[in-house]
Amino acid sequence: MTRSHFHGGAEPDGVLLVDKAPGMTSHDVVAITRRALNTKKVGHCGTLDPLATGLLIVVLGRGTKIQDLLMAEDKEYVGTMLLGVTTDSQDADGQPVETKPVPEGLDRPQLDAAFEKFHGDLYQLPPMVSAIKKDGVPLYKLARKGQTVEREPRLVHVYAHEIQAMRLPEVDFRVVCSKGFYVRTYAHDIGATLGCGAHLKSLRRTRSGRFTLERAVTVDELKNAPREQLLQKIISLPEVSRLRGA
Repeated sequence: MTRSHFHGGAEPDGVLLVDKAPGMTSHDVVAITRRALNTKKVGHCGTLDPLATGLLIVVLGRGTKIQDLLMAEDKEYVGTMLLGVTTDSQDADGQPVETKPVPEGLDRPQLDAAFEKFHGDLYQLPPMVSAIKKDGVPLYKLARKGQTVEREPRLVHVYAHEIQAMRLPEVDFRVVCSKGFYVRTYAHDIGATLGCGAHLKSLRRTRSGRFTLERAVTVDELKNAPREQLLQKIISLPEVSRLRGA
């Protein structure tokens, strides 16, 4: 596909798929994209925690107008939960708050039953370490001060789940879920159901709506590739519409 209208100093419009590296925020990726493409109007669709890797949809120029539409689509993740240890952030970046033995003789049917309780429509209590705001202040800022405030449970949906490997105390899984779903809360809640607690050890987003990692650029490419090369990776708005079936 020819994208000559992006050449030179033209402001790019469309979607760039990025494979986020661990240890950085989604806002870091936006900042790197701004520098790499020398453009100001950049946003992202669906925050990935620093621990997480994988697909981050970056919107450029007029693409920012469909940001909410893209954020609303279902997402797929693969991850690993560690049973027996609960953390204050519900993932491996947090501090351990409780350690319990994994139930003796825990088998696949019992694990299947725990996962099955979190299928379809369900309510999740957002974690304190999150970007949700209370009176205009992100919860994670309150959490850093040791504060815990009341949060409203949110209705979310799990479309599909799969236990990919059981290597106790670790469990590898795949989940397809709705917007607003916290995978670390999912791991935490499954651990609570099993009676031993759990936290999310690793996470990778593999799909968002119709977009997959297949066409994603790495953060290293974003930092080092020539601007012209990156411009060729941008998915135009007409193609985005076709991919979405809009």
